[in-house]
Amino acid sequence: MAEVLVLVDHTEGAVRKTTTELLTIARRLGEPSAVFVGTGFDGAKETLAQYGAEKIYRVESTDVTDYLVAPIAEVLAMIVGSAAPAAVLLSSSPGHKEIAARLAIKIESGLITDAVDVQAGDSGGLSTTQSVFAGGFAVRATVTKGTPIVTVKPNSATPEAVAGAAVEQAVEVSISESAKGARITDSQVKAASGRPELTEAAIVVSGGRGTGGDFSKVEEFADSLGAAVGASRAAVDAGWYPHGNQIGQTGKQVSPQLYVAAGISGAIQHRAGMQTSKTIIAINKDAEAPIFELVDFGVVGDLFTVLPQATKAVHTAKG
Repeated sequence: MAEVLVLVDHTEGAVRKTTTELLTIARRLGEPSAVFVGTGFDGAKETLAQYGAEKIYRVESTDVTDYLVAPIAEVLAMIVGSAAPAAVLLSSSPGHKEIAARLAIKIESGLITDAVDVQAGDSGGLSTTQSVFAGGFAVRATVTKGTPIVTVKPNSATPEAVAGAAVEQAVEVSISESAKGARITDSQVKAASGRPELTEAAIVVSGGRGTGGDFSKVEEFADSLGAAVGASRAAVDAGWYPHGNQIGQTGKQVSPQLYVAAGISGAIQHRAGMQTSKTIIAINKDAEAPIFELVDFGVVGDLFTVLPQATKAVHTAKG
């Protein structure tokens, strides 16, 4: 059975949920092998084994970790050349999509980005599903040249724990000087907010123009559900919420199990960032708001009246 390479997404050895999702998908296609770049390997190995990694390629060279994405693409190209995998899977983060693009050029292979599903193809290979044109169409695509490279959106699969051998293999690298054009001079860990990472959260509660700049009720409801907080472009452009929380075509794209839009009209720009959510609920005073065209459940009402009631109901249900 051919290997399927998964680039591990982690923070100092703490493996992100996106990687456990990719390992689960990889088992559909072949034998999962993880590629771990950076420090903190000992903390990550147990998680990678727990979710089915049969082999772990370990890369700790400062020629890779001290620079931006170009050296990682060279490392992956080197591993692809020796392992001849059935596919390479990466999470759909900005950095990983750049790595995937560079890798595709290096190994002259086809690339599919932002897949929401990946399955084994009927005649070998793999088949992907993408949500395109602002979520208006679902497209099935496959790679026809070389080793398929696919970036997958978070929450596209439910992580399933299956024990793997996790055989460790150190990778000796030789990075070209051209890949060292952008050196990392400093980095800081993002301050913890107490809420899940927006793109990985199972539940997202977002506020828009209807909040009038007051996100307190949105945050209270999100915290009652253990959810992440998002915002529309109108809200962040007005300075009401950080730009890092913007959801939409020019912001982050999310695919949670539950998406709650409070005071958001549903412009096409915003819909492009959340339309692949599994269940969508909207709260808006305007019964004719475009957001109601795509929701599973809609509430016509003032978010400052509806959300406190919903928060209270959640707390009551929790006891």
